[in-house]
Amino acid sequence: MDKQTVEAPPRSVHVHFGRFAATASGWLGSTWAFAGAGQVVLVWAATGPIFHFSQTWAQAINTGTGIATFLVVFLIQNTQNRDARAINLKLNELIRAMDKARNQMIDIERLSDLELDAMQATYEKIKTGWTER
Repeated sequence: MDKQTVEAPPRSVHVHFGRFAATASGWLGSTWAFAGAGQVVLVWAATGPIFHFSQTWAQAINTGTGIATFLVVFLIQNTQNRDARAINLKLNELIRAMDKARNQMIDIERLSDLELDAMQATYEKIKTGWTER
């Protein structure tokens, strides 16, 4: 297999955010993060009687969880986008490396929904032909 050299792009905000998102997603998906979030909820619930279950007490957890959810959604989406891109590149390399593979399958994720539907219909016909044998 021939080795190709890939020049590393210059460091940018995107590179730094990508690293941050990967690290944060890894940590936020850990057992410890879940346990920490559970403890925050328990402490909040335990302080209910102290604050007489006031509106401010209820708003504290609502505001905190709302902000956390808002930010975590972007981290998760960034991580999923990067993972999907890496998987697509790996699949593209497998298609390229196989002699009998159809090269038009490379980058099919960029096709329109109608084009993907037509391609799926083709494979459904192929599948039906296999099951009838």
